Amino acid sequence: MSEQPPSCWLCLRPLGRKVQQHHTVPKAKKGRETVPVHPICHRAIHANFTNAKLSRIGNEREGLFANEALASFVRWVSDKPPDFHAPTRRPR
Repeated sequence: MSEQPPSCWLCLRPLGRKVQQHHTVPKAKKGRETVPVHPICHRAIHANFTNAKLSRIGNEREGLFANEALASFVRWVSDKPPDFHAPTRRPR
């Protein structure tokens, strides 16, 4: 029986060689819990949300998808390889 490789908390793709830990509630807001994410997914989260907004959303991954830019990002990245890298643009 083979185990599934660990997956990214945001996009659910298998994790690659580089893994970052995302505080679901920012450390600045007294958050302690972390989840593993791809670097590109981590940047996308912080490009679309302030610490205050992340604090209000909390541990609810689904709450992030109310942001259409992030939901669109996850749809776009879903078929990319685990170590895929691309610049992350901030919304204008």
